[in-house]
Amino acid sequence: MNAIELINVSYRYPNGFLAVDDVSMSFKKGEAVAIIGQNGAGKTTTVKMMNNLYKPTSGTVLVNGMDTKNFTTAQISRHVGYVFQNPDDQIFQSNIEKEIKYTLKANKVPEEEANKWFELAVELTGLKDFLDYNPYNMPLSIRKFITIASVIAYNPDVIIMDEPTAGQDLIGLKRLANIISTLKGLGKTIITITHDMEFVLDNFERVIVMANKKKVADGTAKEVFWNAEVMEKAALKLPAICELAYRAGLPGYITTEAELIEALKGECNGYEQVRQKDSDI
Repeated sequence: MNAIELINVSYRYPNGFLAVDDVSMSFKKGEAVAIIGQNGAGKTTTVKMMNNLYKPTSGTVLVNGMDTKNFTTAQISRHVGYVFQNPDDQIFQSNIEKEIKYTLKANKVPEEEANKWFELAVELTGLKDFLDYNPYNMPLSIRKFITIASVIAYNPDVIIMDEPTAGQDLIGLKRLANIISTLKGLGKTIITITHDMEFVLDNFERVIVMANKKKVADGTAKEVFWNAEVMEKAALKLPAICELAYRAGLPGYITTEAELIEALKGECNGYEQVRQKDSDI
């Protein structure tokens, strides 16, 4: 059984605007998937249907086999946690510890389980020394980790993060990478929306591309980033490694530094062989 499955899902806002048009996708338990695309592609609306913030206008969303139409948002949130793009839409407590523990207390999570996941959430997000701080006195990058910690602590099966890389420095990006790796290792399904193509390349084996309210590609990073038609349709910029390899005319689906170096070595060796033949003539 998939952790989440969307079957021919569409969503139209009350004003009549069609935001998602006949989209199907599924997510296995314990996998990390990036969803990429330009603003307006339908990414955020799609993931909000996954945790039942929005109910599809047509089609079906299944969470652990449960049709979300038959459940409340609160019931589905126990299985699918959602980290908002703007942390200020999610934070409302007077200090960080209260913020992280709020959902645990509100849902009367057993103390032993609550403490276990609270400690893990604090450790992964680097918030241990800031628990008595007011969240609104912290910079945007830290506020994002506060909301991530709040979702981790509740221990849902699926964690969706909407643009967590925005405003992050290198330390923040490394922390995010560790969070994704650790949670995946614990069997969680991680779904991340981001515009940071380098982050996608470094941390996700599977990438879904959305454009014009539809899914236009779903495959490995190599398959997606070396598909010129898809990248053009989605108006996305290639990761730097892919861009260098492409402009250099190097063969193969190159997505790592090691692959780039090997390809360049091959090109240099080929050049040396040609030069040697020329000199022998």
